Amino acid sequence: MSQEKNLEYLYDSHETNDSHNILLPAVDKIVKEFSPATVFDLGCGNGSVAKHLSDRCVVTGIDPSTSAVAMANKAYPDIRIESGSAYDDLRARYGTFDMVLSLEVVEHLYDPRAAKNVYELLNSGGTAVISTPYHGYIKNLALAVTGRMDAHFWALWDGGHIKFWSFRTLEILLKEAGLEVSRFERVGRIPVLAKSMIVIAKKP
Repeated sequence: MSQEKNLEYLYDSHETNDSHNILLPAVDKIVKEFSPATVFDLGCGNGSVAKHLSDRCVVTGIDPSTSAVAMANKAYPDIRIESGSAYDDLRARYGTFDMVLSLEVVEHLYDPRAAKNVYELLNSGGTAVISTPYHGYIKNLALAVTGRMDAHFWALWDGGHIKFWSFRTLEILLKEAGLEVSRFERVGRIPVLAKSMIVIAKKP
């Protein structure tokens, strides 16, 4: 019988990292567009994005990494950041929000249909903003031709990516959860080789 090992995504700083710095300009524009009063940061990591947004809205965050939550609580004691999982009954614990933000999380989930929790966390008419590494035909072809498939899908990354999403598969996931996809945006590099994609979806 195999024994499951709980792996934490480790942070060495409470500040934003290179991935955040690619995503945040687009996130800032989306937040400005929808002007949410309340935001739930699902998979908030070290709390740096929650802090970044906290001057514009009330932010609540959770993360399964106890070390990340401890770091966030020490650096940003004025923001509610707690240990929690995308699989938990989050609405019962936290209520509902104008926006749910989840950056570079869904690729780590064994059961991505926990996306139903995003629907449950949103107020009627609320907005989900979800990012994940981008995969499309041309990017995948470029990885194969340049011999970078093994490095990109690195199997030896403890706690690394276990799901790889396209526009189509991510839209199917969110539609199953009851959300209406408004649009996709690509960030980082040129669009066909984008580092990540952001989907904006609404709760009817």
